[in-house]
Parts: sequence; structure tokens; C-alpha cells
Amino acid sequence: MAAPAEEPPKKKQRNYRRDKPWDNPDIDHWKLEEWKDEYSPGAFVEESSFATLFPKYREKYIREAWPIVTRALGKCGVACELNLIEGSMTVRTTRKTSDPYIILKARDLIKLLARSIPVAQALKILDDGMHCDVIKIGGLVRNRDRFVRRRQRLVGPDGQTLKALELLTECYVLVQGNTVAAMGSIKGLKAVRKVVEDCMKNVHPIYNIKILMIKRELAKDPALANEDWSRFLPKFASKNVPTKKPLKVREKKPYTPFPPPQPPSKIDLQIASGEYFAPEVAKQQGAKDDAKRAANELPPPPSDAKPKKKRERPHKRKKDQSVVDVEQSEVSADELAAKIRERAGVEAPKPESKKKKRKREQREAVERAAAEAAAAALTTEPPPPLPSALLSPEDKAAKPKKHVSWSPDVVEPRPGLAVPHGRGPAFKAAQKAAKRVAKLQKQKQKLAKKAKKKKKKSKR
Repeated sequence: MAAPAEEPPKKKQRNYRRDKPWDNPDIDHWKLEEWKDEYSPGAFVEESSFATLFPKYREKYIREAWPIVTRALGKCGVACELNLIEGSMTVRTTRKTSDPYIILKARDLIKLLARSIPVAQALKILDDGMHCDVIKIGGLVRNRDRFVRRRQRLVGPDGQTLKALELLTECYVLVQGNTVAAMGSIKGLKAVRKVVEDCMKNVHPIYNIKILMIKRELAKDPALANEDWSRFLPKFASKNVPTKKPLKVREKKPYTPFPPPQPPSKIDLQIASGEYFAPEVAKQQGAKDDAKRAANELPPPPSDAKPKKKRERPHKRKKDQSVVDVEQSEVSADELAAKIRERAGVEAPKPESKKKKRKREQREAVERAAAEAAAAALTTEPPPPLPSALLSPEDKAAKPKKHVSWSPDVVEPRPGLAVPHGRGPAFKAAQKAAKRVAKLQKQKQKLAKKAKKKKKKSKR
């Protein structure tokens, strides 16, 4: 037969304490039991109520979601009221309420609804294992721009930092305005509050997230459950980043308790120079002399300064500059085309690309060469004879050939010059170039006639 287990010795202060029914090692004191109505059969003596305000932009959503809130709180025996005139939500206990703590849960529910949390997520606060915390971050940073940057740092790019924080703490976190609302366990809410407050104190959330990841891995090892984890956690040293130095460093003057001497006034200077006692005529002459001296001391105007334009008078207006005088000045083909296009009301062509420009230049070069070749081939003058000193004795003895005029059937090509024939592309290009030149000449003549007509009208 096994010997009975020895009872541990009782402490002195517990010698006269009676045993309670819950003094049992088999009972888990941290376990949250579900509330039953039989625990509190009677009604409450006093009525408890809580109210909270909500912003104007949440009014439409709360009005649409209020039937869902009323239905969920009605099951718990809590009455709720929505006042759109004052912009407030109120919850209160009724005679059907049995759970004394449910009114605090209802208070947290309306608080979360006012902080832009969706109603489906906010209703989870009515569960026993769910708690909430609303962290106020508006007063932690004075500078508004700095506050916005640090709040965005907490959210992270595409909400990645906030998502990592939610996964590590097993909490729901929402950053809205000047507050951060969190829902989860007590342990997770403490971690969320630390990360948020450190972020507002210019500590990047990634450092705390790294520490939470290490703690999560250490918690999986039962051998390290009761040990100190500080030796495993990283220690981040703060860096003092030097600020920019001012451009101008003012030299500190030695401190003197006496104020600086008062500068002399204009009358004091006149008395010192004796001008104050001079007659009025002498004073006026002295003022004129000072003005002349100041004018002579002025620096000369810079040579680069542009001369002032004279105001154009209506009876001495210049000739109409839009009329081009072809006889006085030569106009290029591009300028002429632009003038014609402007008068006709036709839009300018789009700027051509580099490839098109290169092709056009090659084509124009070919046409120019062809035009020169055609002009050289069409000439009827014979080539100039070489001087007798340069001729060989055989060339002198040979009879000089008679020059034959050019005909379309017989062409005598010069050495090194390609003469176009009637069917080749070079000949056609030469024809086109000749036509283009003739067309431009006609346009010049027309413009010259119009200009003459306008001159005659203006003279009349």
C-alpha cells in the first residue's frame, strides 16, 4: 500500500485561514468561463449607461449599420440609442441584463464604431476573450508634417508594416486620424501600444517587429520558457545624426552691461559742422552742392544696357511687315512656304523625325546632283581648249575635231560625269527639280504683284 503524500507545511500567516472550495490545484484560475444567466437571476438595482460622440463623416455608415448593432446588443439585454441631432450613441442596461460586465463591452463597441472600425469587426468585442485599446497619437508629435510622416511609417508601403504587426500580435489594428484602434488579447494590445508609441518617438517599427519575431520563436522552445530572453534580443544603439551647420556663423561679442552709444542726429551733425548757424541761402546752396556731388559719385550705366524703345506714334507707323518685298530682299523657299501657309490658313506640318529628315536630305542631294548633271549635259558650249604647252606632239599633229552640238540621240559624256539619259531616275529627278524651281519663281512673282497693289492702295 502506497504511503500517503505529505502535505506541504502551511505558512504562519495562513494558520487560521479556512480552506475555500477554489483552493484546488486542478482549477485553472486564468481560464475565462462563459457567462450564464443563472449566475445572476435578479435585475440590477441601478441603471448604468455610457455615451460617445461620433464624427460627421461616420453618420451615414452608422445609420445603415445601427439595426445590426441593436440586434446584437438586444441578445445581451442592453438597450442602445442613436441621436443624429447631437451626433451621439448611448448604451444602457435594462431589467433583462444579467451580465454586469456586458455594459463595458457595449461601451467599447460604440467607441470602436466611432473610430471607423467596420461593424462586423467591432461586434467581436462582445466576446469574452476580446479586448480593445484606443491609442491617442495626436499629441505625441508637435510638428504636423513630422506627425504625418511617422504615422505613414507605422502603416508602411501598401500597409505591409501594419500587416506584419497584426500577424505577430494577433490583433486587429486600424490607424485613423489622430488615434490607433486595436482589438485582441491583453498581451497583444500591450505590444501594439509599445510599437505605436515608439514609432511616434522616432523609433522605426521594424526594430520592434524584429524583436517580436525573435520572442515568437523563443516561446516555441519549452526549455527557454522560464529563462531570461534579454541575451537573445538585439540591442539597437541610437545614432545622433549631425544637423546641417548654419551658413553664416555669427561671432559672439563680449558681454557688456552698458547699452551702445546713441548715434548723433542730423541736427547734432549740423551743429558740429557749423551749418546749423549759417543763413538760409547758404543752407540751400549747400544742399545743391551735396546733390551735385552725389550725382557725380554715381557709377556710370553699364554698356550692356539695352537702349529704351521709343513709343510708336499712330501717325508714324512703320510699313506693314507682313508684306514681303521680293525685289528688295531674297526670301528662302522655307520662309516663303511658311508665309503662303499662314495666309492660306493651313496648319504647319508636324516636325519630321530624324529618320525621315536623313532620307529627305539624301533625296535632295541626289536631286541636286542630277540637276547639276542635266545642266552640264544641256550646255552647247564646247570645252575650253588646252594650252599648246600642255599638248603632246601626237595631239598637235592630230587634226582638231569639229564640235558637234548636243542632240537627244548623241551625247558625248565628259570624263568623271554621269550624264542622265531620258529614261533613268536621275533624269526624272532633274525634271522634278526644274519644275519646283519654276513653281517657286511663279509664287515670288505673285507675291511681288500683291505687294505692289497694296502699296498703291495705301498711297490713295
